[in-house]
Amino acid sequence: MLPGLAVFWVIVIVLLLAFVLDRGLFRPLGRVMRERETAIRAAQELAQASATRAREVAAEFEQRTKAAQAEVYREMDENRRQANEQRAALMAQTRQEVDAQVADASARLKAQAAEARAQLEKEADALGEAIVERVLDRKAS
Repeated sequence: MLPGLAVFWVIVIVLLLAFVLDRGLFRPLGRVMRERETAIRAAQELAQASATRAREVAAEFEQRTKAAQAEVYREMDENRRQANEQRAALMAQTRQEVDAQVADASARLKAQAAEARAQLEKEADALGEAIVERVLDRKAS
């Protein structure tokens, strides 16, 4: 009977050990592994969602950048157009002022030329009379 009792106690100890290992090691280890798998899946899903959001934000940033560039180019074109208009207006005003100055100078020059002609005619008449007086030794009337 002794060997049967020893076998019985080995079986009881093995069953007890299996029960203790199941409750104390395998079940908690399985739970930890399941929780870890769940955490890994959640982290992967979060990473995937973050990557998707990052792509969306990058696309939105690109769109806003293009819109801002377009606005800057539009403003530059508008500034260039205004500068060209101001330049054209300034050129027209300067042209008018120059034309007025040229006309004024031309009128003064004509007046001075007429005055010089009149003076020359006077002097020519006086010189003619002086020549006649000298040649004839008398006053020409």
